[in-house]
Amino acid sequence: MGAGEKNGPPVAAGAQATPALAAEGLTLSWDGEHVIVRDVDVTVAPGEVCCLVGRSGCGKTTILHALAGLTTPVAGHVLLHGEDVTGRVSYMLQKDLLLSSRRIIDNVCLPLVLAGMRRADAREKAAPLFERFGLAGCELKWPSELSGGMRQRAAFLRTYLMGADVTLLDEPFSALDALTRTDVRRWFVGVAAELGLSALVITHDVDEAVS
Repeated sequence: MGAGEKNGPPVAAGAQATPALAAEGLTLSWDGEHVIVRDVDVTVAPGEVCCLVGRSGCGKTTILHALAGLTTPVAGHVLLHGEDVTGRVSYMLQKDLLLSSRRIIDNVCLPLVLAGMRRADAREKAAPLFERFGLAGCELKWPSELSGGMRQRAAFLRTYLMGADVTLLDEPFSALDALTRTDVRRWFVGVAAELGLSALVITHDVDEAVS
């Protein structure tokens, strides 16, 4: 997915879009015997941001692991654009996990470099996105020089550069203070709409899900 492109193939007028992500009948267990969640359905349309809400410990992250292919369901299946293996997901955790030994531009370029792109080419691809993600002027700064909100933006840019079909976010604002969380959440809603992201956000905060 390139900058500013919508996820998934174009849909003819009047046609029903194939979900970017669809999970049907997911049943998950941590040891193969004790069921954590049972018969869960999840659907995310192309260009749609959805929230999965639930109290702490109810199995939200376990569901996200299954959607990302990190765990195998006891029952049910996950489809990306209607296929079992077509497309990829990117996964953003609660903590930004920026590497303290790398400047911000090299932190956000890490997925590209790990995929085999030359460092100079990865920097060139990432540089134009810094302004869109509210990080203009931060390219050569170290993670320790950024506020918590700016670090989360950098983490989200890194996730975006993976070029995945669907983005999964595991309580991405929970580590921020209340005022910063509100600002970053509002920013995320805007940039997700601008980029046409297909995303699933998990949270235990009902107000956050509504916003």
